[in-house]
Amino acid sequence: MKTSKTKAVNRPKKTSEAREAVKSEKVSTSKSGPSEEEIRKKAKEIYHERIARGEHGTSEDDWLKAKELLRGSIEE
Repeated sequence: MKTSKTKAVNRPKKTSEAREAVKSEKVSTSKSGPSEEEIRKKAKEIYHERIARGEHGTSEDDWLKAKELLRGSIEE
């Protein structure tokens, strides 16, 4: 059985730790899905929209929603 050399990254709960973890991740260039940079930008957009609406949430929630939106798993 083949094993992937890519190590899974656990998303930290603290915003500052999450930012550092995202910065340190390698940007994907494959066409299999959105790159880390694309997800980061979309998560930031989601964060600003959420704050403008006065809604509570976490950076982890924003990241996961961005990833799903960019992969086409959910609609905006």
